[in-house]
Amino acid sequence: MSRAAPVGAAPVSAHAEPHLAGRSGWLRAAVMGANDGILSTAALLLGVAAGGADQVTLLLAGVAGMSAGAMSMAAGEYVSVSSQADVERADIMREKAELVKNPEGELRELADIYEERGLSPDLARKVARELTEVDALGAHLRDEIGLTDLSPPRPVQAAVVSALTFAGGAIIPLMAAVLFPAAVQVTVAVATLVALGILGALGAQAGGAPRGRAALRVMVWGVLAMAATSAIGVLVGIAI
Repeated sequence: MSRAAPVGAAPVSAHAEPHLAGRSGWLRAAVMGANDGILSTAALLLGVAAGGADQVTLLLAGVAGMSAGAMSMAAGEYVSVSSQADVERADIMREKAELVKNPEGELRELADIYEERGLSPDLARKVARELTEVDALGAHLRDEIGLTDLSPPRPVQAAVVSALTFAGGAIIPLMAAVLFPAAVQVTVAVATLVALGILGALGAQAGGAPRGRAALRVMVWGVLAMAATSAIGVLVGIAI
């Protein structure tokens, strides 16, 4: 049951309602980095341990995997997000040129978009003309191409977040291997599943999604990845 606003109080703006989509850029990079750090390092440790490696070799492989993975994540995210930014810049320049070369055609194009969304032809053209007078480029970027300033590409941010969260995630299975060397495979697997479940729930909460389903999803994939890597480690260990 909704409660009426107190008498004399200013009406609550609809824009005060919080939206979480603006977090998608850094949240995606953070969750992906941490998830990869936890799971890839754990799988590496389990594979090497299953192959019969000693404790020193195991930890060396884990630290090397953590370092290489963090750098790889940073480079991959930077290149990926930079490519996205390049595509968006190219679209913006192309739209600017079209607005100069064929303004009437661009106006008709915008009106057609609004008409397809349900406006009458006359109202669609009126809306298109008024928006064009205010900000022609912004209207076309938003309604024709789908570009908004909600979550613009930030390559450096994505790279740094991915590297740091990968390293932070990788610490968890590494610490399990250091603290419990006598049962390294069991402790690494348990610590990894707990960490993946917590990460999935936190990521879902930050994005406003159901926590249980997200946690279960990453844990199931974690089990599959660790089982496959352990099996490969056993086969390679037998072969050599």
